[in-house]
Amino acid sequence: MTTSTESPLSAARADVAGGVVRALAGDGARLRPDQERAVAGLVEPGARVLVVQATGWGKSAVYWAATAIRRAEGAGVTLVVSPLLSLMRDQVAAAGRAGLRAATLNSSNIEEWGSIEDSLRAGSVDVLLVSPERLANPGFGRRVLDALAGRIGLLVIDEAHAVSDWGHDFRPDYRRVSDVLTSLDPDTPVLATTATANERVTADVAHQLGEQTLVLRGPLARSSLALSVVDKLSPLERYAWVVDHLPRLDGSGIVYTLTVADAQRLTSAIRAVHGDAVPVAAYTGALAADERHRLEDALRDNEVKALVATSALGMGYDKPDLGFVVHVGAPPSPVPYYQQVGRAGRAIDHAHAVLLPSGADAGVWDYFATATIPVPEQVHRLLAGLGSFDADAPASVPALEAETGLRRGRVELMLKQLAVDGVVERVERGWLATGREWTYDAEHYDGVVAQRRREADIMRAYTDGARCLMQLLGESLDDPHATECGRCSVCVGRLPEGLEAAPAPETVAAVARCLRGEDHVLEPRKMWPGGAFGTRGRIGPDRSAEPGRVLVHADAPEWREAVSTMFERDAPAPQEVLDACVGVLARWRSSWPARPDVVVGLPAAGNPVLVGSVADHLAEVGRLDRSALEVGAPPADVREMSSADEAAAWRDSITVQDTQRVSGRCVLLVVDATASQWPITVAAAALRDAGASHVLPLLVHRRV
Repeated sequence: MTTSTESPLSAARADVAGGVVRALAGDGARLRPDQERAVAGLVEPGARVLVVQATGWGKSAVYWAATAIRRAEGAGVTLVVSPLLSLMRDQVAAAGRAGLRAATLNSSNIEEWGSIEDSLRAGSVDVLLVSPERLANPGFGRRVLDALAGRIGLLVIDEAHAVSDWGHDFRPDYRRVSDVLTSLDPDTPVLATTATANERVTADVAHQLGEQTLVLRGPLARSSLALSVVDKLSPLERYAWVVDHLPRLDGSGIVYTLTVADAQRLTSAIRAVHGDAVPVAAYTGALAADERHRLEDALRDNEVKALVATSALGMGYDKPDLGFVVHVGAPPSPVPYYQQVGRAGRAIDHAHAVLLPSGADAGVWDYFATATIPVPEQVHRLLAGLGSFDADAPASVPALEAETGLRRGRVELMLKQLAVDGVVERVERGWLATGREWTYDAEHYDGVVAQRRREADIMRAYTDGARCLMQLLGESLDDPHATECGRCSVCVGRLPEGLEAAPAPETVAAVARCLRGEDHVLEPRKMWPGGAFGTRGRIGPDRSAEPGRVLVHADAPEWREAVSTMFERDAPAPQEVLDACVGVLARWRSSWPARPDVVVGLPAAGNPVLVGSVADHLAEVGRLDRSALEVGAPPADVREMSSADEAAAWRDSITVQDTQRVSGRCVLLVVDATASQWPITVAAAALRDAGASHVLPLLVHRRV
C-alpha cells in the first residue's frame, strides 16, 4: 500500500475529465485534488487505486472521468461491479449525462440482455454495470466475461468494503471479482471505492488489489448532518415518536428499521394515524425489482414523505436533497450506520440524522455477529450431501435442503462461502463439489466475530452519548481527521429544535390499537425436510395445514409486555390476549375453507396452561368442541437442530389423543410459540391422518 503522491493530468486528459465533471455537476465544477490524483493514476497501465471518501464526495465522478479518458485513447469497456439495482439505475443515468454509453445486465432487464451483449461485442458500450452475483453466474461468465477477456479497459469495484469479510457487509459473491482480476490484461487499471472502511478493511482490500495500491483517504465528517440520539423509549414509543415527528421534519427522507417486519408494521402505524396526509411506503429486499424502482423514484420525486426501509435501501441510492434519516433501532456497527445517515444532506445545508435505540437491539447485534460464520458440522453435512450429485445431475439448492435437512438460506450462504474457497463450484444447472478439502479457520473467524462485537460496543457508546457523535463515527472508521462537530445532540447538550424526547401518550395508544388490529398470515410449509425425517418432497394437500394466523409476530412492540408476562412462566393468557385471539378469528372467518368444529391445543414451546386457556376460551366463545394432542417432551433446543432433526423429534412426540373428535371435522389448532413451524406442520399432518378435513393454525407467538 502506498500513500498518495501528486500525479497531475496532462492538458488533453484534463480537458476530457473537465468536460465530464461539468456535465455532471454544472459549469464551473472541477475535480477535487484527490479526485484528480485518482483519475491520473487510473489512466496509467496496471494502476491499482483505492478511494475511501465520505458519502457524497464524488467517487463515481472518478470512474466516469477515467473511463472517458481511456475510451478516448482507445481502451476497452469499463466493467463496474456494483451491489444494488438502485445504484445501477442511478449510475446508468449519470454516465449518460457524462456523455458515456452505459448498460447493465441484471434480473430486471432480462429481455434486453441479447441486444446489450451484441453491443458489447461490437464495442459500442462504454460502461457495463453488473452485480457480484452476476459475476458468479456461470452463464454470464461464458457469454459475457469470456467475450470481454483481455478487452476490459477499466475495472471498478464499487462499495469495495463488501470484498472483505472484516467488513460489515461482506458478500461472498464479491470475491468473484478476484476471478476477473486474474483474467485481466496486466495493464488494465483497477479502481475500488467505498465510504465505509476502517484501517483493517482498507488494508485487506488493498492487499487483494495488490501491494502497489494507491490509497486515497479523506475526512469522513459531514458538515450538513445534525446527529441526534433519542434514548430510553420502548419499542412501541419509538414507533409513536416517528408517527409524531414525520410531519414536522423538513423535506423527505428515510426511516430505517432493523427487520422487514418492523418496516411493514411502522408503515401501517403511520398510515393509520395520518392517512394520505403523510404518504409513506415500506421498502424491503422482499419487494420485486420493479416495485423497488417505483418507490425509489417516488422518494426522489418527493411523492412520498418517507420510505420506511431496511438496509436494502442503502448503498448507492442518491437523492441529494434528502432531508432526514431516522433509525428505529441501532445497526450492529457504526460502519453501516455512517453509510445510511450519509444518504442525507448531500446538497442541502442541514439534515437530521436521528437514532432511536432500544435495549432490544442487542439481540439483533448478536445475531448479525455470527450469522455469516460457517458452522463446521453444517458444512460437512452439506459437503456429504453434495456427494450424492455429479456433473450429469448437479445439486440445486432445494435438493440440498431436502438432502441435508439444512435451512435453505443457510445452504445458499454456505455454498457461496465454499465457492470462495474453491471447495464447490457453481455450474449452469446447479452446484458440484470440486474435491478440494475444506478446513475451518477458527483463528480467522474468531477474529471476525471479535471485531463485530467491538463495533457493537462502539454503537453502545454512541447511543449512550458518551461524546461527540460525529467524532465517534469518524474514529470508528479510523478517520485521522475526526474531531468534535459542534452540531450533534451531545455537543450542544440537547435535541435540535422541533425534536421531542418522547411521543404524545395518545399517539402511543393509537399505534398500539392499529398494530393489534393487524393480521399476520402464517403460510404452511410446502416441503418435507428429508434427512433424519426420512420423508422428503412436497407435502400433499391431504396432509397439509391451511394458511393460518399469527397473533404476535416476532418482537412486535405492541405486544412486548404481554409476551414477556405470558412466556416468563406457564400461566393463563391475559384477557387482552384472549380478546385479541377472538378478534383474529372474527377477521379470518371470511377466508376459512370451513367453520372450525373443534379446538386442539399444541404446547410447542412447553406452555400447556397458556395454550389450554386460549383453546378453552375460543371453544367457549365459538361454541366449539374441545380436544387435545398428546405431546411428549418437546425437543430440548430446536434452535440448534436441523429442519430434519426437529421435524423428526416432533413426529415422535405428537400423538392425536382422540381421533373420533377430529375425524371428518375442521380443526382449529392453537399453538403457543415456534420459529420453525415444524411442530405445526407435523401436528397438522397427524390430524389430517386422523381424518381431520382441515387444520387452521392459530399461532400465539411466531418467534425468529
